[in-house]
Amino acid sequence: MRITAVEAHVCNARMRNWVIVCVRTDEPGLVGWGEATLEWHTRAVVGAIEDLAELIVGEDPTRIEHLWQMMFRQHFWHGNDIVRGTAISGVDIALWDILGKVHGVPCHRLWGGPVRDHVRLYGHLGGGRMEDFYESDEPQRFAELAQAMVERGFTAFKTMAVPPTMPIEGLAPIRHAERCVAAMREAVGEEIDLMVDCHARPSPRMGHRFAAALEPYSLYWLEEPCWPERPDDLAAIQRSVSTPIASGERLVGIHAFHELLSRGGCSVVQPDLTHCGGLSEGRRIAALAEVFRVALAPHNPQGPVSTAASIELGLATPSYVICEAVTDDVPWRSDVVFDSHALDRNGMLVGPSERPGLGIEVDLEAVAAHPFEQELPQRVFYRDGSVGDW
Repeated sequence: MRITAVEAHVCNARMRNWVIVCVRTDEPGLVGWGEATLEWHTRAVVGAIEDLAELIVGEDPTRIEHLWQMMFRQHFWHGNDIVRGTAISGVDIALWDILGKVHGVPCHRLWGGPVRDHVRLYGHLGGGRMEDFYESDEPQRFAELAQAMVERGFTAFKTMAVPPTMPIEGLAPIRHAERCVAAMREAVGEEIDLMVDCHARPSPRMGHRFAAALEPYSLYWLEEPCWPERPDDLAAIQRSVSTPIASGERLVGIHAFHELLSRGGCSVVQPDLTHCGGLSEGRRIAALAEVFRVALAPHNPQGPVSTAASIELGLATPSYVICEAVTDDVPWRSDVVFDSHALDRNGMLVGPSERPGLGIEVDLEAVAAHPFEQELPQRVFYRDGSVGDW
């Protein structure tokens, strides 16, 4: 059996373009599906996938580790930058899908079988818009969104209630975040797990202040309270509070994760399987999480192939605690991918599927119905006009 083609199919999903990877083989009907979605870099990733195809077309698709090493180490430049890492991830996920189909088992059985009966999902409220920074009704808006999320069946959700801030600011943004989080906690009670995503907007010092201010609300975790390039500062923030600190969505490759974890930078590590190096590298990162005894909770705001891969990893990974889930970003989500993972909306739990590979099939006609469009610009400027972090 040989790989005959590696294709990238782009499907516009409003905020982002999903990049669906298709690895074709010379076995009739045997294809693998992956995802390599990278917001605002779609064309760069598609080009990188085309470059990788030159390396692996004609190779045996079941030699996954061999092909991963080729994609990472050849063409001179190692694949630890975000564009090439994303391209490798999409191809790698598709290769695991093929291997599961070859053996007639879901991917989680290739990795030793299920270690849990279901994977828990959490939703995302969004929020933290610069234009709403001083709006008096912003806490109420967060409370209403939180209530709606719980009514949909989620027992956990994440929100960006921390506004963008300059390297040093006064109490206004701190109090704003406090009011928003307090409103959500009051709206949903203590039985619901609440996460706050700082989106790596704050400086290390502002991250310390936000972490201290939000400590009384018993967050499930506080995510990316400062730039991921500052693992020592992440570690200092983690030491200063009991709230678990989460990070890792922008990191590529196990070496970056080792640096984060060896410095004590987080209690929840968040590899994104569509960026970090795919399922192959994701499993190595999961093993590293076991070594450092931290929780694993993949970053997963992308398309349905990414979600299927994240769920399969969760079913076979002991340190895994919860998975991010986007379920209603576009009305055609279920048209693009048939997903056989069973969703229990009473608690948003996903059980295992016995369909082979990732347990999905992609409708390329549905993908083609939503061709590439430039992603919506997400620009942040501080009140003085200087550039902020989105």
